[in-house]
Amino acid sequence: MADVMVADAATKIRGYLRENMTAFQDVELDDEENIFERGYFTSLFAMQLLHYVESTFDIEVPDDYIILRNFSSVRRLADMVGELKASAGE
Repeated sequence: MADVMVADAATKIRGYLRENMTAFQDVELDDEENIFERGYFTSLFAMQLLHYVESTFDIEVPDDYIILRNFSSVRRLADMVGELKASAGE
């Protein structure tokens, strides 16, 4: 069940990135790829991504989770969502 939730989260996050970052619309985006290394993100977009994650998955990302590592790839974002959902008993 948790694997399904993480896979669903990855699909939604990937879709959000494609819809909101023109740089990702025409390229293959590997879930493991470090999206910050591409250099297209600003601190404003990082905040928008945080808001998207919290509102879409109905979670609150604790301050100690707001680190570059957790936001560096689709996979890490999805894993963080899965971990926070599991810790909430979902």
